[in-house]
Amino acid sequence: MLQTTPQNSTRSSIFLLGLTGSIATGKSTVLNMFKELGYLTFSADDVVHALYKSEAVETVKKIFPASIIKNQVDRDHLASIVINHPEKITTLEAAIHPLVHKKYEEFLQEAKNNNERLLIIDIPLLFETKNTYDLDAVAVTFCDEKEQYKRAMARLGMSEEKFATIVARQLPQIEKRRLADFEIDTNVSLARTREQVVEIAHKCITNRGRADTVA
Repeated sequence: MLQTTPQNSTRSSIFLLGLTGSIATGKSTVLNMFKELGYLTFSADDVVHALYKSEAVETVKKIFPASIIKNQVDRDHLASIVINHPEKITTLEAAIHPLVHKKYEEFLQEAKNNNERLLIIDIPLLFETKNTYDLDAVAVTFCDEKEQYKRAMARLGMSEEKFATIVARQLPQIEKRRLADFEIDTNVSLARTREQVVEIAHKCITNRGRADTVA
């Protein structure tokens, strides 16, 4: 289970639910389901993509100058660089993380001002990296490994090498499921997946504590 720290004054009584999952296990689909239910969401990936067009350009330029094209970070070019030099991923993440966390704090303040009750925090490598998000609980998406591979390889620009590099940086699905407070099975229909999302949201809002696994 996730070890959380005491709530801070920035978020008051808001319940923070972390959402994570390995590549191609349905995390983005689940995040959209939470959005459809009316809950505010924070996507670390989306924030990074936005930063690559603004505040992060100069930061990345110092580390990977060749990745800057037309005064913004070219994500495809950057990916091609780090896939051949995986040791540089840690350097990149360390440089970008403070910028992401600043956006996160701004997001929390806005949610507090709006009296939100539940926020969904989407962090792909939540268990693999040091958690500084002060979460109340974590939900993890999972699916059969054959289905995961099939979904991943159907993505534009995906290759065997890229998939292997990404998976190598992630904890096995079984380990993530052990660490999470909620499990969301995405091998099932979209309707059943949505039922799991609704049930988890309800438990987070009503129980305000460590919740049972929903599968």
